[in-house]
Amino acid sequence: MSQMEQSACEDLKAFERRLTEVIAALHPPTLRWRIILFVISTLTALGAWYWLTDPRTSVVPFTESLLNHPIFTVGIIILGMMLFAYGIHRLVIAPQIITSRTRTVLNDFNMSCDDTGKLILRPRPTS
Repeated sequence: MSQMEQSACEDLKAFERRLTEVIAALHPPTLRWRIILFVISTLTALGAWYWLTDPRTSVVPFTESLLNHPIFTVGIIILGMMLFAYGIHRLVIAPQIITSRTRTVLNDFNMSCDDTGKLILRPRPTS
């Protein structure tokens, strides 16, 4: 193996190690955001159920109806802030975004990667 091939192989290994580190580092925060999003979504759905099935909802004004159901109201506000203001939906799927963009770039070099960041070398096309 020539010096240039050895250097290219070491570069690929270093790139793969760094990619796996980045993806592995994203998993704990991603899991935390998924749990937070699940809990708030569940509480909001539960609050919505009680809000919609409350017979007083159709009789009282809208704002009073929301004040009568604070779990639903707070849940909707928090979900709205999380999803739109902070972009939590991107944080929840951050590892998938990184791997899909990396696959797009690696495709030009006849490579790909799995979900953990390990490189997949494809056979060279014969032409």
